[in-house]
Amino acid sequence: MSQIISFVKNGNTPGQLDQVKIGVISDTHIADPRQHLPPAVLCAFKQVDLIVHLGDIVSLRVIEELRSICPQVMVVAGNMDQEEVRKKYPQKQILEILGYKIGLMHGAGPAGGLPELLSQAFSQDNCDLIIFGHSHKPMNERIGSVLFFNPGSATDLCAAYNSYGIIELKKKVSLPKPPGQGREGIEAKIIRI
Repeated sequence: MSQIISFVKNGNTPGQLDQVKIGVISDTHIADPRQHLPPAVLCAFKQVDLIVHLGDIVSLRVIEELRSICPQVMVVAGNMDQEEVRKKYPQKQILEILGYKIGLMHGAGPAGGLPELLSQAFSQDNCDLIIFGHSHKPMNERIGSVLFFNPGSATDLCAAYNSYGIIELKKKVSLPKPPGQGREGIEAKIIRI
């Protein structure tokens, strides 16, 4: 079961915000206490309002490292997370930011079936954007009226390349739009490390 969380930046009320910048990371798989997140990610995330980690964190130390540069961190648990992570964070979360509904979930099963699995998991939630992980493969693609975004993995040495994401939201205009439109206030980028 997920709950809807409204994002509030720097003590403002939701109506006072015009834009929000989100740092997106997933599948860090850091268990060794001597390992840390890549410096490029930490540097980029110093400039964001919110960080989203999409699971397979493995150790809560990673979340502490993220919170040291940005106090607002949202997390969902992944299939490889230790019990302490799974107890603390849900598997599914929904955020409301600037009029957008954003679904967060790690994902499961084969990489090719992730969009269908996520579409089903959020079928009753009317999301504008679904952010996920699991596959270690970046994705930034609109399917129907929903933008599906996977930042890839910032730390997987076997991945074709390491990456993270930046999503910039501008306040949603509530004028009637044809189906599949009205998401022009979402700018999502995959950034290679």
